[in-house]
Order: sequence, then C-alpha cells, then structure tokens
Amino acid sequence: MNPFATSLSNALVITQREVRDSFRDWRILGPILIMTFAFPYLANELSGRMIDFVNFYGGGVISTRAIPFLLMVVGFFPVSLSLVIALETFVGEKERRSLEPLLSTPLTNWELYVGKTLASMIPPLLASIGGMAIYLLFVVGGTDGWRPQPTLVIQIAILTLMQTLVMVAGSVVVSSQTTSVRAANLLASFILVPMALVIQIEAAIVFTAPDFNSPNGVGFLWFMIIAMFVVAVLLLRMGAAIFNREELLGRSLDSFNIKGILLGLWRNFRAVDDNGTPARSLGEIYTRAIPYTFQRLRPMLFVGISAIIGAFVFGFMVGTSPAYQPTLPSNLFTTEGMQSIQVFSDLVRAGLDGSLSADLYSLNLRYILVGVFLSMITFGVVPLILLPILVGVLGFATAALMSNGLSVAPVWAAFLPHLLLVVPVLVIMITASFRLGALLTKLPPGKTIGQAWSQALGDAFKLFVFVALPVLTVAYLVERAVMVPLVTAALGG
Repeated sequence: MNPFATSLSNALVITQREVRDSFRDWRILGPILIMTFAFPYLANELSGRMIDFVNFYGGGVISTRAIPFLLMVVGFFPVSLSLVIALETFVGEKERRSLEPLLSTPLTNWELYVGKTLASMIPPLLASIGGMAIYLLFVVGGTDGWRPQPTLVIQIAILTLMQTLVMVAGSVVVSSQTTSVRAANLLASFILVPMALVIQIEAAIVFTAPDFNSPNGVGFLWFMIIAMFVVAVLLLRMGAAIFNREELLGRSLDSFNIKGILLGLWRNFRAVDDNGTPARSLGEIYTRAIPYTFQRLRPMLFVGISAIIGAFVFGFMVGTSPAYQPTLPSNLFTTEGMQSIQVFSDLVRAGLDGSLSADLYSLNLRYILVGVFLSMITFGVVPLILLPILVGVLGFATAALMSNGLSVAPVWAAFLPHLLLVVPVLVIMITASFRLGALLTKLPPGKTIGQAWSQALGDAFKLFVFVALPVLTVAYLVERAVMVPLVTAALGG
C-alpha cells in the first residue's frame, strides 16, 4: 500500500474513535443539535421581521441582501460553539490523563495530529452544513419566496466551510501548544475575534456588491474563499510542523520571560552572523549586519515582488471592470475639471502645500509597523495585502484614466518618486514580515518557535530602523521638492 495511504488510514482510526466518542456525549451533542435546528428558525423569524421593517421604509434592496448575510451567520454560530471539541483535542485529554496511552501507540506525530484534527472538524462541519440547509428551506419555502442566484448560495456554503476549517484548525493548534483547558479557552478569543471581523467584511461585500445579482456570483467573495483556503492550509501545515508528543507530555507550565525575550530581540537586532556576534558601530551595521540579513531574505524576495506586481494588476483589473469603473470628465486635468471632483481637488491642494508627501510618509510607516506585528498572527498574510495598497491604487487610477481616454502621465509623475524610492523598501519589508509570519508553517531546523520568532523579528526591526526609516525620510523630502514640478511638466505647464 502507498505510504501516504497507510498513514492516512492510521489517522482515520483515531478520527473514527474521536467522532464516535463526541456523538456519545450529550453535553457536546445537545448544544450542537440546538444550534443546528433552533438557530435557523430564529434567524428566519429575524429575517422576516427585518424584511417587513425595511420594506415599510422603502429599503427593499437591503432586505434582499440581509438573507444571504444571515445565511453566513447561521453557518458561523454552530461552529463557534462547537470549538470546545477542537480546543480540548489534546490539552483536554492531557488533563484527564487519557492522552499518555494514545501517545504511546506506534502512530507517528503526523498521523496523531491529522486524526485528531479531522475528528475535531467533522461535528462542526456537520452542524454548519445542517444549519444552513435548514435555513435555506425556511427562506426558499417561506412567504417571501427568496430565489437567490445558485452561484451565490454555493459561494456562501464554500466560504462557511472554509471558515470552519480555519477556526477548527486554529483551535487544534492552540490545544496542542497550551498546558490547560482554561488557557486554551482564553486563547480561543484570538480565533473568534478575527473570524467575527471576517464575517463583518463579508457582510460589507454582500450589502455593497454591484454584482450581487450576477449569475457568476459576487466577485469579491471568491477572493475571500481563496484567502480562507490559504489560511486553513497554513494552519494545518503549522500544526503538523510544530506538533511534538514529547513536548506535549513534558510541558506542564507555560512561562513568559519578558527579560529573556527582550534580550533575544536585542541580540538578533545587532547580529552580524549566525553566532549572534553584535555589531559594534553604525558602520558594521551597514557593512555586515544588513548584508547578512539580506542574505537570509534573498530566497523569499520573490514574495515581496509578487505582492507589489499583484497589487498593481488587481487594481488595474478593478479599474477596467464596468461595475467599478468611474466616469471622469474629459477636461479632468484642467482647473475646472479637477475642481469638479472633490477627491482630485483635495489631492491637488495637498500636493501644493506638501501635506500629501507627509501623509504618504506617515501612512507607509504605519502600514509597515502594523504589517510586521499582524504578520505574526496571520502567517504573513496581512503585509501582503496592506503594504502594496498604494501600488494597487496606482493600478486602479491608471485603468480608470485609460478607460476614459485620459493621459496617465500626471498620475505617474506624481507617483514617480514613490515608485523609485518607496517601492523597493516595501518589497523588503513585505518579505521580512512574510518570513516572520510564515516561519510557523516550517520552523528552521534545530530552533524552537521562540528562537525562530526572535531572529525573524530582530531582522525585521533591523531593516525597519536602518533601511526603511532612512529611505522613507529621503523619499518624503524628494517628493515634497519634486512632486509639483513633475506633475506640472506632465500637464504641459
């Protein structure tokens, strides 16, 4: 038999035992059944009253879009309450002292982890699918007779399944790395809060999407599905990479050594080689420490370059889409034309008094710092989205101008200093931030999570202080001095 098939068969033995035990425990099965059958009824009653209310005030569009949003919520709630199964996957058995016999079996770490993870996913997935199916029966067969586009329903179903995978996979990771059920339940907030924010983003997409009635579904929901799938895969990969049965049994108390963490960061911030030799002067920082850090980043630089190119292409595609394409006056690049559009008028004034350059400077600094910190809890995903935003705006503006038959020269002239100076810095910081978040999916050989994070975070701050900050400052001064003359020349003035 194929080795992979053999390992999967062994893992499914664990899955079968865990699922059977879960469905035998009424304290687990009862809440799942209540949320699966009772909550769709409550959501249907709520949607009916909401539709009557908004229709009374002439909000028919809002009422029709509230139903798919509640469909998302119906799929989300059973999963959120069923996370207790995933959170107790390892640490619960450890507290009940039933984990040692399981870990003493000849199963590999991969087989144990996959088996337990699959067992944690099945009850929430069944509850989520069942709740959504019941809610759909209510609304389709009700008096309002909601008839959605089939693709939209499929999108919401897939998206809910992806969210379930993310939440359960994240909970299993928490369970395998904590020492008590209490700690696992507290850390679950780091899973529920981001997912609640994701639900809000999805709601905003559903309520504002111009292609809501398209037979192809809502375009932006496909991007959310892809993003959720990527995060789920990363969580599963991370959990399998850091799971270790010896550490799980041997770890009895979590410790938080702030002094040790800060000393490790300081050491890696000044390091010029793998031995942690500190740089003794500013000259050594730029001649040894920075090249040493660049050498470690070099294999991943394609990530930063791809993020920048992808942001421009995405912005350009959105700008060419009829649903999002703005209509611009033919005399846009005249005083009257710019004054007719508030955004252009504000940008012109900001460029003339230098505040636009200052805003770009502070915006880039904030985005880089936020991207570095959020990369640690998003597997490096946030900096891939956040840092290239301005490049995406340039892509959108380019497409919008070209679609309206206008010259792109003034806009590109305004962005030219940014492209030449800031974009290389963004590529570097995107790469450093992504490395910081993605290392959890594959730890460097011989390093713990803390050691790997300390090194990557030290490298990221080293690049921020000694590369990004100086270059962004120079870019601010250059933009302030040459932006207006460049745009004036592009306008033919």
